[in-house]
Amino acid sequence: MYAIIETGGKQYKVEKGSELYIEKLHADEGDTVTFDHVVLVNKDGNVQVGTPTIDGASVSAKVDRHGKGKKILVYKYKAKKNYRRKQGHRQPYTKVVVDDIKA
Repeated sequence: MYAIIETGGKQYKVEKGSELYIEKLHADEGDTVTFDHVVLVNKDGNVQVGTPTIDGASVSAKVDRHGKGKKILVYKYKAKKNYRRKQGHRQPYTKVVVDDIKA
């Protein structure tokens, strides 16, 4: 059984026990979060597709930890104008472990 959920403007395929690195959530470590935006559920070959979401379906997950991703460099440059800007960015994330899929 698997489901496709939407969180943080992205879609993720989840199964029971899977670990996800998603956009940062405002929840403490060890808390249980529920994702209600379930787009698709596949249960033993029986596929339910939402329009746009499935009513009554949810995925519960436990917040494992928060962190920051690898640093990326943002470099702005304009030719022949002596304009150069270098900036780094680390995207915050939340690691969750899926506990249960209800459909």
